[in-house]
Amino acid sequence: MPTLTDKTCLLLAAACYLAGVVLGTIALWRERRHSRAVMYAIVAVGYSFQTFGLYLRGLEVKGCPLGNTFELFQFTAWSAACLYLIIGPAFRLSLLGYFTALLSATLTLSALAVPAWDTTRRIGIFGGNPWIEFHAALALFSYGVFGLLALTSVLYLLRHYSLKNKRLGGVFAFLPTIRDLDQIGCRLLGAGVAILAISLAVGSVHWLRDFSSVASFKLIATVGILLAYTATFSLRIAGRLVGQRFSAVCALLYIAALLSLWPVNSSRPAGSPQPSTSSQAAPR
Repeated sequence: MPTLTDKTCLLLAAACYLAGVVLGTIALWRERRHSRAVMYAIVAVGYSFQTFGLYLRGLEVKGCPLGNTFELFQFTAWSAACLYLIIGPAFRLSLLGYFTALLSATLTLSALAVPAWDTTRRIGIFGGNPWIEFHAALALFSYGVFGLLALTSVLYLLRHYSLKNKRLGGVFAFLPTIRDLDQIGCRLLGAGVAILAISLAVGSVHWLRDFSSVASFKLIATVGILLAYTATFSLRIAGRLVGQRFSAVCALLYIAALLSLWPVNSSRPAGSPQPSTSSQAAPR
């Protein structure tokens, strides 16, 4: 029986997420509410495959797999799915699972579709420092929180559109209330800001001892994202950025956050580069 490779597991995860997208799209097309339990199970299976795939990759690169663009996108998709599995049942949003599957499928398939993103796998990029590894993983997890925030923001904009144009049937009938979406968005934003701030605080303990160990471009990009989200959260709490504008800003900020992964990745130390091939087997 052939041994599963990391790429195979990640491809199976993408297939599961895509199955969730197809299921949700068919339900919406027929103007029916898809089963939250079934969607949750599909995302959970995809998450399990992705977890195992990242685990195999971690064994191979001897650390948390965050060494290239491929791994960053996979870890971000994994974070969004993980967060949905934790908070999804509490929020009871039928469309949140659908949009989470859509986000995770898009990120996972995009990474798999661009071989250049995984041309070189960096080995031991964190130098055996568990705090820096924790900092990086926590920062990427916050991007998963911001991903769910972007999803709830899109749902808010759709609900606002439906109310403004008095379109309450069809797909719009499955949307949560404006109030619920606003409260969820505010909580997710606060959580994401807190997690990213803690991540930078953990990293700064090492950076302040050896400032040359961190690339200035990477630091500027990450701090810039934190400041942008913090400013948005402050304006939301102060009541100066609410409703449709708040949701639009959160959705646009997530696009900026994903784009910031490029300078973060390009500024990483080379570590011990290892060519990646599709035929490379996972460690036994």
